[in-house]
Amino acid sequence: MADGSSGLASLELVNPQDGRGATLGRAFRNVPAGAADELPGESGELAVDLAGAGRMFTLEEWNAVTHGTSLVVLVRGRVVHEWYAEGLGPREVFLGASMTKSALAHLVGIGVRSGALSLTDRVSEHVPELARGGYATCTVHDLLTMTTGVDWVEDHRDPASLASRLVACFGGGGGESRVLLGEVGPRASPGTRYEYCTADSQVLDWVRERATGAPYDVALGELWRPLGCTSDAFVGTDSAGVCMAGGSLAATARDWARIGLLQLDGTVAGTRLLDQDWVERSTRAAYAFTEPGRLPSTITTHAGFGYHWWPTDRTGRRATADGSRGQFTYVDRDLDVVVVKTSRWPYADAWLDRHLRDLSYLGLAAVARAAGGG
Repeated sequence: MADGSSGLASLELVNPQDGRGATLGRAFRNVPAGAADELPGESGELAVDLAGAGRMFTLEEWNAVTHGTSLVVLVRGRVVHEWYAEGLGPREVFLGASMTKSALAHLVGIGVRSGALSLTDRVSEHVPELARGGYATCTVHDLLTMTTGVDWVEDHRDPASLASRLVACFGGGGGESRVLLGEVGPRASPGTRYEYCTADSQVLDWVRERATGAPYDVALGELWRPLGCTSDAFVGTDSAGVCMAGGSLAATARDWARIGLLQLDGTVAGTRLLDQDWVERSTRAAYAFTEPGRLPSTITTHAGFGYHWWPTDRTGRRATADGSRGQFTYVDRDLDVVVVKTSRWPYADAWLDRHLRDLSYLGLAAVARAAGGG
């Protein structure tokens, strides 16, 4: 999630394989490793002079100030820099929080490429359970761009809010998330305003699942193999076994990087998985009010919103996946660079959250330029 009100504050760094860290939901679905070959390249020194927050930072200072837990940098598909906080390493599994939404975008793009669904499909065509209420007239495009206009506030500091109740379905509180989605009402006409909304992501995955027949974890497993991911991933579920496609994917930093590699051009080892047009549109704002710098400033002034990816320039050549408390998978197509940063910064202070997010956006671009020679 890219605002200062993350509902996943209690779902921190996790490694389900050894039981350390916080508990992600009531259960995990396992996504098996897809390959045995590690990413090529090796870690080297990376000199970065980063300007932000009224001062200069070295790479080490930036990592420390933003509570970094890992940093992996790829240039042309090769690792050039890799760092982990003390006690962590390449096999550690990091909760991506709302970076999970960007992985969902890949799965939707694959579904569109196969012809199983289109951006103009109405939600009710695939999920008649939502034929009444806030999603009654919404399309797949509305869901992807979070312009559904539903009556939703992504405020998890209010335990009675729909957002808190949705996360509670996955955070150990029990409940069936899809029943709750039927309670979401309308507020504005679809396509007329942007509102960050994890419910939109959950409905998007419900539509995708009905259209393709594959639940999130199964579809992700089918992607994990061609991506060449070398470690198991994990997805949290609610009491009915529904995956939290909007925020519960845990994977290694290197495998998060593979998700970023696919967003560069939609191919893996010469095999096309996503249409080139999809890749380009997914990191461009569909509306003037979702362009970089046009979102509510409480979210960020450094990015806009595409198809569950966050463009940092109007062309969409640079964009990031963004998860609460400092989880990022940043791509720069011009430089052929992917940067993965995971973090564990404090949640309670919304102003500090915003400060660290802004500093992270500035740092991601600086790291990419330093690595890619831009």
